[in-house]
Amino acid sequence: MLYRGNGGLDIVGRGKTWYAVFGAVLVICILSMVIRGFNFGIDFEGGTSVQMPANGANGVIQTGQVQDAYTQTLGFPATSVQSAGQGATATIIIRSESLDIGQVLALRQALFTQFQPIGTSGAPDVNAISDSAVSASWGGEITQQALVALAVFLVLVTIYLSFYFERRMAFAALIALANDIIITAGVYSLVGFEVSPATVIGLLTILGFSLYDTVVVFDKVRENTRGLLGLTRRTYAEAANLAVNQTLMRSLNTSLIAALPLIGLFIIGVVLLGVGVLGDLALVQLVGTIVGAASSVLLATPIVVDLAMRDKRWIAQAEKVRARRAKAARKAAGSAEAAEAAGDVTGPSTDVLDTREVAAAGAGRGESRTAAPRPGARPAGKTGRPSGKRRK
Repeated sequence: MLYRGNGGLDIVGRGKTWYAVFGAVLVICILSMVIRGFNFGIDFEGGTSVQMPANGANGVIQTGQVQDAYTQTLGFPATSVQSAGQGATATIIIRSESLDIGQVLALRQALFTQFQPIGTSGAPDVNAISDSAVSASWGGEITQQALVALAVFLVLVTIYLSFYFERRMAFAALIALANDIIITAGVYSLVGFEVSPATVIGLLTILGFSLYDTVVVFDKVRENTRGLLGLTRRTYAEAANLAVNQTLMRSLNTSLIAALPLIGLFIIGVVLLGVGVLGDLALVQLVGTIVGAASSVLLATPIVVDLAMRDKRWIAQAEKVRARRAKAARKAAGSAEAAEAAGDVTGPSTDVLDTREVAAAGAGRGESRTAAPRPGARPAGKTGRPSGKRRK
């Protein structure tokens, strides 16, 4: 049924339910962003990054051991300690607040003394531990450029939708996009993943996907409602709901196909390799894909219908549809009553009588049901020879 587009799911009719669900999720995400905030990486806040091989003279170096060594050396914990890669190329990445030269040298010496990381020569080497400083101004530059890119994207989207569709569809698409941005950012705040430049790139990517899904649904809504003002077959809400049902499987299949490689990227990047950048990119795209598909189907179209039903033309058309259906219902009810009344007056038909009634009537009159003799036939029980005479 869903593949043929006639599943009959009342998605638009339950618009208030979807509003309540998305509203509750938005409240949770906004509260998390206000109270918990975000875990910004050093690319945005500035700091020091220290990297060393994960293989030491005493075996594989664990991130917990590195965190303990960092705290013992400097007196405060590192912002994050992550492992990246596998096997001989595995590394440990330490990210912390800005450290001066003395702190960096003390940390490098402590890490080398305790873990003896193996260098490219195959022997422990202090030079295998590298460090780099990131300026907070560079992170601010990235943030500013990302916001400018987002603003330009939204302006171009508004212009395109206003010309290609209708203003109410452009408004509904922007509401759905804002919903996707807030929920995706809220999930990052709740989970506590580090916000990096890869996160910003992934966010801009999923906005394009969400917009594509919304345009597909709106295009079908426009097709179903073209010329509908002069007809009384269905209302605007019913035509829009039909469009959602007709594009539902396409939206689900597209989202599923897009989500599968993202799930694989997330598992490989976080669980297997432990690469923070891949995990950040996969999480933002995975959450954005799911939320974008849901908002395109469950949020954008009900908003369009609610905005359309503020138009007097569509209100009058809906009244005509209801009036026609009420008239048809009264006519059908009147025909049924007339047929029932006619059946009470004429009574049962006597054209065909039950054979049992015929037999009973014949038995009551003493009639025999034996077939009549043929002309010239001898009576039953006669031999056919003349009585009293013998053949010689």
